[in-house]
Amino acid sequence: MTIEIKAPTFPESIADGTVAAWHKQPGDAVARDEVLAEIETDKVVIEIVAPADGNLTEILKVEGDIVLSEEAIAVFTPGAETIAPKPKKGAASAAAASGRDSATVSPAARKVADERGVTLAQVDGTGKDGRVTKEDVVRAATEKAGPAAAATASAAPKATATRPNASTVAATSLANEERAERRVPMTRLRASIARRLVEAQHTAAMLTTFNEVDMQPVMTLRTKHRDEFEKRHNGTRLGFMSFFVRASVEALKRFPAVNASIDGTEIVYHGFYDIGVAVGTDRGLVVPVVRDADALGLAQIEEQIRGFGTKARDGKLTIEDMSGGTFTISNGGVFGSLLSTPILNAPQTAVLGMHKIQERAMVVDGQIVVRPMMYLALSYDHRLIDGQEAVRFLITIKELLEDPARILLDL
Repeated sequence: MTIEIKAPTFPESIADGTVAAWHKQPGDAVARDEVLAEIETDKVVIEIVAPADGNLTEILKVEGDIVLSEEAIAVFTPGAETIAPKPKKGAASAAAASGRDSATVSPAARKVADERGVTLAQVDGTGKDGRVTKEDVVRAATEKAGPAAAATASAAPKATATRPNASTVAATSLANEERAERRVPMTRLRASIARRLVEAQHTAAMLTTFNEVDMQPVMTLRTKHRDEFEKRHNGTRLGFMSFFVRASVEALKRFPAVNASIDGTEIVYHGFYDIGVAVGTDRGLVVPVVRDADALGLAQIEEQIRGFGTKARDGKLTIEDMSGGTFTISNGGVFGSLLSTPILNAPQTAVLGMHKIQERAMVVDGQIVVRPMMYLALSYDHRLIDGQEAVRFLITIKELLEDPARILLDL
């Protein structure tokens, strides 16, 4: 008895997905909950796991194919016996023509080979058990183009009387390598990020106001209690982000418009504080959300942020992790950014940008002293938030961070 492996049920905000990768091939024996494939949506990469112990019998949707909600993508046979692989329609003839068994060539590699005219029988596979991957085919295509280009170039010097010396040939070869180009399609996540950022700039009257904060009080407090905090909270480290989340929540309470959103001709004032924390990954920028941040302590906030970071690196973030959010914090300082203008995360009306902590000469009580300073940036939608309100909001965050006790005392 066989069963269909289907794409997950996508939420209303996601119309479809793309098969990003197959981790198993027809005939492979798999264990229950083992990852079979990955489907990339506009927001996250979703893993498709085996429903039971058995074999992957047939792949219906290859890498790069578009799939709809609950659409069948493969056929699965429960049980421990090894099932002979059933190739996708047209795959057997393509494999025979290439001189390779279809099970030793990934669908993506076969597709690239057809597009670039590469003979699969001549490609060395570097995948598991000698399997030919897409990267193997791209490398083979590049090597194939190399000799042809060299042959064309070598025909020209015959008309000249002087033979180029070795240094000239080496320089020409280096120049050709430096001018190499590589074209790859955008991932759905990258394309979605690009579309949303452009939409934010086209639909919002976006402005940015700046200020700076003396991080010495927070750094002193953190250094003093860091070890005890970590022991008390089961290894959770005390970072800077939890202070910024708490300071943002307190400021949002005082300036409700910054925690609001625009829906058509209506303003939606949110009575909760779901803070998005931007996380950079290899696939692009994602923004998981800390729910009800006003009800969380510093340790709980740090624990959630650390968990999001791990899930983001492993590609485990879910759609629920990144849905919603009333305000966003982006920390470009971890990459060394000294100053930037963050872009709104629509439909939110504001985003706070953190930056690198850098020691600078400051005047304190009439004396020049060295202080660890950070520039803060607040980008906001001027359709809803006035300039004076944005400035006062940012000053509130500055005051709370320069005197952290105000956060606990609600001052």
